[in-house]
Amino acid sequence: MVAEKTPSSFSLLLVEDDNIVCMVVGRMVARKFPEAKVYTADNGQVGLDLFREHVPRIVVTDINLPFMDGIEMASQIKMINAETKFIVLTGYSDQSHLEKFKEIGFEEYMIKPVDFDKLFAAIEKCVPTAG
Repeated sequence: MVAEKTPSSFSLLLVEDDNIVCMVVGRMVARKFPEAKVYTADNGQVGLDLFREHVPRIVVTDINLPFMDGIEMASQIKMINAETKFIVLTGYSDQSHLEKFKEIGFEEYMIKPVDFDKLFAAIEKCVPTAG
């Protein structure tokens, strides 16, 4: 019998300025990954501050954020920890934003509305497994 691999505990930062989207995505991620510690921020500056405090393995971020956009926040996070995994969740589908995030590096680039199956699969690719 083969033991099924399950994700070990990890932390995730969700940065989304739409409070309803942030709440729903945060709850769905917490329900799907009960072993995860989920932090949420409603702007890029708070996201960067929470990252410095908790250093999560994964950052799920929007691009269009108040105070500091997702691209600038991601650039600064990568300088703190180059191993951080990014999942971009945005309303923007234009090539310029995609190219800017490619320079920083990301695991998945998703256009809203949120496809939870795709989001969960992207998160699973970013976390180590135990067992």
